[in-house]
Amino acid sequence: MTPGRLRLGVNIDHVATIRNARGGDHPDPVRAAQIVAACGGDGITAHLREDRRHIRDEDLARIQAATSLPLNLEMAATEEMLAIALRHKPHAACIVPERREERTTEGGLDAAGQHNRLYPLVQRLLDADIRVSLFIAPEIAQIDAAIRLNAPVVELHTGEYAHAEGAARAVELKRIADMAALAARNGIEPHAGHGLTYDNVQPIAAIPQLAELNIGHYLIGEAIFTGLEASVLKMRELMDAARP
Repeated sequence: MTPGRLRLGVNIDHVATIRNARGGDHPDPVRAAQIVAACGGDGITAHLREDRRHIRDEDLARIQAATSLPLNLEMAATEEMLAIALRHKPHAACIVPERREERTTEGGLDAAGQHNRLYPLVQRLLDADIRVSLFIAPEIAQIDAAIRLNAPVVELHTGEYAHAEGAARAVELKRIADMAALAARNGIEPHAGHGLTYDNVQPIAAIPQLAELNIGHYLIGEAIFTGLEASVLKMRELMDAARP
């Protein structure tokens, strides 16, 4: 991988969502992971939810066995998910907020308000050589909390940016850029994701401190029309063009 290249992690949850809609084994998220690896993706993201609405427990080992790409396990801060992470030893564990009734992750983790709960969990993951990421809103208080929690990575929630328009989008973009710079100055590697599309990814990709974007729902949706390889390659092309 070229130094300074912005990495693309592809979330394959919604391949599993389609599979689970009818039961059975098709379409297989493992095949999706293999396609991402073959077309130059840099990582696989999978969110094992409490209700197992898409990725299932057995998918994790199958994904790890099928490709050498690093697995980023998105997980709630629970003892159940901690035990699963310690058993599977993914490359990274991204701690996200989770509410059973939500359709998707609707906001960032309140790392600032949950320090005492998160600290022992983060330390156990770090002790197991699992790289910890916190999925947080681009706010100073949350970056400060990540510093206190010794988290090596933060993933900045880009949902507000993705849904904003006009001047409001510019404000959100600056907020993300400022917090990426703040994280980097404090030795934390900043990533970003949520709601990114072909139309809005380039201003985010141009933020120089960002090391990785994690994109899933949009790419899987586009894959219905163009195929997964084509959707990933187009996103890769847009990201590269934004950061020459």
